[in-house]
Amino acid sequence: MSDEGVNDPLPRMSREKAEKWAKHWTDSMVSIAHAHLDPKTARPTADFTNCIGSNKEEADDGRFTLSHSRAAGEPHRAQHAQAVTDIEKTLKGKGFDIQSFEVDLDTEPANVVDAKHPKDQQFVSVGSVDKDLLVFIVSTPCLLPPGVEQQKF
Repeated sequence: MSDEGVNDPLPRMSREKAEKWAKHWTDSMVSIAHAHLDPKTARPTADFTNCIGSNKEEADDGRFTLSHSRAAGEPHRAQHAQAVTDIEKTLKGKGFDIQSFEVDLDTEPANVVDAKHPKDQQFVSVGSVDKDLLVFIVSTPCLLPPGVEQQKF
């Protein structure tokens, strides 16, 4: 197995900035979908995890990934296909590679688009979940906090 790229410089971003950036992305997708967030039930979630290398290595330099999600109860399920289609078109226009795209009321998960940016490596997913819930997820690549020396392997 090759170690090519294992010590390439990681993008730098603080946890706070990463969370703001991911929130901006989810909010943008919510807007494209014409979704309405109920502040009582649509609180964003931010899950930070340690980066795990392809050879299962873990660094002690503070590198992390973030998965940020929001959920919306509107639009109703009948409008999810159009919402997901609009988001898929927007992501394509921004240079994302579409990894999966499905619009169908009879499948689970119904109405889903998964995309990854080829340069920046962020991952975006939108899909129908449950009866009338539309979930928006943004995941960052491995990020290194500013001012920290990157550990080498």
